Amino acid sequence: MDGYSIEAGPPALEDYLRLRIAAGLSPKTVEQATAGLPNTWYGVTIVHAGRTIGMGRIIGDGGTAFQIVDIALEPAHHGKGLGKAIMAALMAHLNAHAPEGAYVSLIADGDARHLYAKYGFEPVMPASIGMAARVTRPA
Repeated sequence: MDGYSIEAGPPALEDYLRLRIAAGLSPKTVEQATAGLPNTWYGVTIVHAGRTIGMGRIIGDGGTAFQIVDIALEPAHHGKGLGKAIMAALMAHLNAHAPEGAYVSLIADGDARHLYAKYGFEPVMPASIGMAARVTRPA
């Protein structure tokens, strides 16, 4: 990771909002991010030339269930092993601090499943199926 550093902690609000869009994740509002970021159980950022260019977070209840979220990297920095560095740091923290047997989940978009498989993640189908919904307000 020549020229890159990995730092513990969630990203700053502005970096979080920018990196989600840069990485092709759904945009979030300032209000959503302001409420969510403090609830990070553990997070890391990747810094290059004084700029945050990557991130990853773990959220959860601290005991039985955790979810890896917000794995994002600016496209200009792909192919340098930085996604692996983010995952390695998150998994090292989980392995050192989460209780034995805790359930860790994530949603793998596209080919990212190959990266996550290197850290022990596997599809849960057909025994289980991932499901999602978005909160909507009645008109």
